[in-house]
Amino acid sequence: MSADVPPTQAESPNPPAAQPGHVPQAAGQPFPAIQNLSESPAGSEAGATVSVPASAATTLAPAVDPGGGEPRPATATLAQPAASGPAKDALGTGRRKTSVARVRLRPGTGQIRINSRELKDYFPNLQDQLQVLAPLERTQQAGKVDVIIRVHGGGPTGQSGACKLGIARALKIYDPQLEPILREANLLTRDGRMKERKKYGLRGARRGTQFSKR
Repeated sequence: MSADVPPTQAESPNPPAAQPGHVPQAAGQPFPAIQNLSESPAGSEAGATVSVPASAATTLAPAVDPGGGEPRPATATLAQPAASGPAKDALGTGRRKTSVARVRLRPGTGQIRINSRELKDYFPNLQDQLQVLAPLERTQQAGKVDVIIRVHGGGPTGQSGACKLGIARALKIYDPQLEPILREANLLTRDGRMKERKKYGLRGARRGTQFSKR
């Protein structure tokens, strides 16, 4: 009768193969359940596709030829900067004390206008006029270029010095070959001298009160 009984799993020489996803468990040692990552969630299929946001799809999508040809990679076009003015115009900025002068130089007949006024009307003093004309006379450009100046701040001496430096810097840009002449005449060096401030406890920048022994 015992010969007709099939052998048990313990007595079987060839135990059954483990099912996919099955984790063996030692006898008498329980452990927490481990999620089988190889199995898909309920209701999912093996060929399911991953959804991509519309913004990402738009960014990655290549440009399509309207004529029905093959897609071509998208290209970005850069806007070209607009021209600021004639190529012969030259700009220069000069400073002296608290005065600032903006100078525009262009080919012309030698006209000089300062704040929409003539040179002799704006600077009646001959010394100030010579200060403004010094770079043009040194480079022999007087009568060949027109000069338009906007100057503000300070007094006549500071403004004439600012105009002189601004014209010299504009001439260097207008014709780079004039730079050695301007440099030799010390016309491209900014005069950094300023009025010294008054100190508290003194009557001026350095003048103190009169000493009295009694």
